[in-house]
Amino acid sequence: MANRIKKGDQVVVIAGRDKGKTGDVVRVLGDKVVVSNINIVKRHTKPNPQAGQPGGVIERESPIHVSNVMLFNPASGKGERVGTKVLEDGRRLRVFRSSGEAV
Repeated sequence: MANRIKKGDQVVVIAGRDKGKTGDVVRVLGDKVVVSNINIVKRHTKPNPQAGQPGGVIERESPIHVSNVMLFNPASGKGERVGTKVLEDGRRLRVFRSSGEAV
């Protein structure tokens, strides 16, 4: 499952509370990803004056497992599976499995 989804990719959620929503990957944390405006949770945080962080209830994105998101294909308008293709010079290229076109 390595390198199928990277930072900056547009993904669609295929399972869970936010099923059907799309967003951009903000961070990749091992087998989890943080997607913008997806899986919003409220955190009660203590103030941290050294970091300049105020206390209170803060809404932020929570990580979602990589198996619950799919790479969004703008050509077809839906999520699709991703494979890799090795080029002649040895570089790896991510491609959509349905069409074979490069991500």
